[in-house]
Amino acid sequence: MQGPLVSIVTPSYNQGQFIRATIESVLAQDYPHIEYIIMDGGSTDETAAVARDYASRLIWISERDRGQSHAINKGFRLAKGEIVSWLNSDDVLLPGAVSRAVRAFQEDPSLRAVYGEGYLMDREGRITGRFPHTQPLNLWRLVHLSDYILQQTVFFCKAVFEEVGYLDEDLHYAMDWDILIRIAKQYGLGYIPEYMACLREYPEAKSFAGGAARVREIRAVLRRHTGLRYPPGYWVYGLDTYRDIWCRKIRCCTPSFLRCPSEKIQALLMRATGYLIYRVLRNSQGWFSDGWAGREAKVMLPAPRGRGLLIRGVLPRCPIREQELRVVVNGKELGRERFSAGRFEMRFALPGEFANGPLTITLRASRSFTPGGPLLAKRRLSYVLEDVCLWEEAGRADTAARSAGASAGPDS
Repeated sequence: MQGPLVSIVTPSYNQGQFIRATIESVLAQDYPHIEYIIMDGGSTDETAAVARDYASRLIWISERDRGQSHAINKGFRLAKGEIVSWLNSDDVLLPGAVSRAVRAFQEDPSLRAVYGEGYLMDREGRITGRFPHTQPLNLWRLVHLSDYILQQTVFFCKAVFEEVGYLDEDLHYAMDWDILIRIAKQYGLGYIPEYMACLREYPEAKSFAGGAARVREIRAVLRRHTGLRYPPGYWVYGLDTYRDIWCRKIRCCTPSFLRCPSEKIQALLMRATGYLIYRVLRNSQGWFSDGWAGREAKVMLPAPRGRGLLIRGVLPRCPIREQELRVVVNGKELGRERFSAGRFEMRFALPGEFANGPLTITLRASRSFTPGGPLLAKRRLSYVLEDVCLWEEAGRADTAARSAGASAGPDS
């Protein structure tokens, strides 16, 4: 049976030194039904000459645009495929990536977007390591804290753009994060635990060169989706960016005879900001990578397809013998239950008012303890949270709407 057409769009501008590798990575895919569109912004380098070598196998459009997001949207609107993706002109797909994405959509027709694992590579195309942040979907983390999804691995059901809108053309750095949040809030995202693409890292790349402007855009996107003035992700990306800016200024403004104390100040600044970033990444959700939850744990689920909320976990026998857990959804308390040591399961019916948007769930425990260990790594723990998911009226768990479980590493 013939599979669906997949359209891949490459936005391009003066990336002639890399675009041949990008083109060949698409044309070498083993999936037979691919439409490849390059939306060039009027490059003045060798990009057009490279593309001419593959003229019979791709669609080449070269005209001025209003930026990368605008170029991608134009390509998506031209695309004939049921499934679409964009691949930047300095990145590459890995063999079999398209086949894996198509298979994921076929296995679960409810999916609107999927993503997978990926690698980092240097300017010359040598792989330097795994993209370190990827994990199965944890919606709270995606909305509030971290863009842990490698965009180069993402494939979309084209129809989803008619439902949630196309890329925001006012965004230049965080348009992929924004569209993924919009889709995930409504439908979730499918995770494919296989390597699908490579991101090329070099100093001139947009993510590296964005600086303070990129941080301001990230803050605006996160404020829009969380309603928080200073969402935790702002501190993570802000500290990471501004510490480099501060260190450069210190180096530039320090006379040579003060180089030694200047280097010590920079090292102290790096350690301090690194520790703060670590604390925000680890503690802000209150649900840790080993499954333990703190006094307040936060979870998000996509717009509910189930009729109720199911919470599963374990209260170890010591040091807490009894616990009370209060469940608040979208600011409204659904209820609270008290349980003793051992496994527990809580079910709550969802009011109809929650049907049209994502669920923001806060779990507040009455008791906690602080285990021993290094001072800087101490945590206040309350119970082990195994799963938070939707369930149907008959009690069947809706696994398509599951949040990240303990094995997925919510704060990894």
